[in-house]
Amino acid sequence: MVSLLTRGFQIRPLFLHSSPSFTKRYGILHCTTKSSESQMVTQEKPRPHTKVLTQNRNEPLDKLWKNYEPIIGIETHVQLSTMTKAFCGCPYNYGSQPNTNICPVCMGLPGSLPVLNSKVIEFAVKLGLALNCKISLNSKFDRKQYFYPDLPKGYQISQFDIPIATGGHVDLDLPVEVGGGHRRFGITRVHMEEDAGKLLHSDNGTHSRVDLNRAGVPLLEIVSEPDMRSGIEAAEYGAELQRLVRYLGVSNGNMQEGSLRCDVNVSVRPVGQSNFGTKVEIKNLNSFSAINRAIDYELSRQVHLHSQGQADSIVQETRLWEEGTQKTVTMRKKEGLSDYRYFPEPDLPEVVLTEDYIDNVRDSLPELPEMKRRRYEKMGLSMQDVLFLANDVTVAEFFDASLAKGADVKLAANWIMGDIAAYMKNEKVLITEIKLTPDELAELIASIKSGTISGKIGKEILFELIAKGGKVKELIKDKNLIQIVDSAEIEQMIDKVLSENPKQVEQYRRGKTKLQGFFAGQVMKESKGKANPGVLNKILEQKLNAKD
Repeated sequence: MVSLLTRGFQIRPLFLHSSPSFTKRYGILHCTTKSSESQMVTQEKPRPHTKVLTQNRNEPLDKLWKNYEPIIGIETHVQLSTMTKAFCGCPYNYGSQPNTNICPVCMGLPGSLPVLNSKVIEFAVKLGLALNCKISLNSKFDRKQYFYPDLPKGYQISQFDIPIATGGHVDLDLPVEVGGGHRRFGITRVHMEEDAGKLLHSDNGTHSRVDLNRAGVPLLEIVSEPDMRSGIEAAEYGAELQRLVRYLGVSNGNMQEGSLRCDVNVSVRPVGQSNFGTKVEIKNLNSFSAINRAIDYELSRQVHLHSQGQADSIVQETRLWEEGTQKTVTMRKKEGLSDYRYFPEPDLPEVVLTEDYIDNVRDSLPELPEMKRRRYEKMGLSMQDVLFLANDVTVAEFFDASLAKGADVKLAANWIMGDIAAYMKNEKVLITEIKLTPDELAELIASIKSGTISGKIGKEILFELIAKGGKVKELIKDKNLIQIVDSAEIEQMIDKVLSENPKQVEQYRRGKTKLQGFFAGQVMKESKGKANPGVLNKILEQKLNAKD
């Protein structure tokens, strides 16, 4: 827990004074229900129209898209992987029995006081720096008032007008299969807050129970600028944030556990118009694929209403994505900023950071996904290879460790993306769970490049190394797998194969030259896969084309 002076930041009593309100020059602050989802949105100049990538649009509606520009922003909640909750000493373990990890602070009992977990600040600064944000040396907590059964205090501890990080951006590369390209999306703010509890609804809908295990779990909310123009871009933005928090180690980012939640704000405006259209928020998005499909549906709905002269029927509201019907449906009307009655949290002191503390956190940052992608690109790898290898931090670490042992860049990438990835998919295991080590992958690649073993033998060894482990050199020696390179020995095997297949030899010499592959396969079978392919094919071609 935080003390009065801890590792370069300090907290001090906050004087209760009126908070400065946002003026029109800062734009409009949007908020949503159940969690602090404030978004500072500034009016921008019209951007060139980007066609929405979707698979569900019909042809008549397609013709309307050239007249409208989609505007998309995302509010992302990241659950932090701290040992204890944000303001008390209770642990949080996903899947625990209801109400087993709670205390008077979690339950909001009278007289209980919050104490800030120092790891929350460290993780917030770390993520803020990784998102290229400006870190606030002075920030504070606020109370966001609303009533819901899973919010025991009747308010949520969040940050309102002085978040811990502001004004950043995130860079990413779109997948090659959707056209590729580099994108940069702005980050409005990152702020700290606590999670609410969870309602467990009965099957027959007669009652609900409250589980407060999740109440008080630390969250970071990341609010993007409205810079996205398609469902694909929004989904890739969410995926990049997931990669980022996993690289940093601040969260596991598992959407199925609720560790990463995305609420999408969608509107459209006529091309050339500077003001934003009416914003609709979409919730219940449990995958990046769902984000893409929900946005494309909602954009189509709004464009259709605009084209029918019914733009006024688009109201500021929260809609739910229904996976079964592949549609968004109205959940509730959007609350206004005044409904939350924000005011400074009187039970928590102000958080004051020092430049030294921020510098220390910055020095601890690992190589981030964008840096890694650019480094891999400079190695000569294709963008498809780059995106695959940098997508998972454990795969990237395995690849880098193989290169550190001298593995050829392209060959290591091919082995990891090919046979190793296929094994992991079939067996449903992570790369950290296979028996193969980066050292032995590098040794295997070296043995193939030097001609000690063939590529075919290398693949057989690879599968044994993945499943059972072991040493490459020992396997080659114990199984007598050293490649045959002696031309005389290979020539004897070729002569035997040709003598056993005179009919095929005659067909080859009459012009059926594709039979050379058949003969090569028979020789490899005779050598048990150990014949050097280069030497084999050279001698075989000479023999087949020799005049009697």
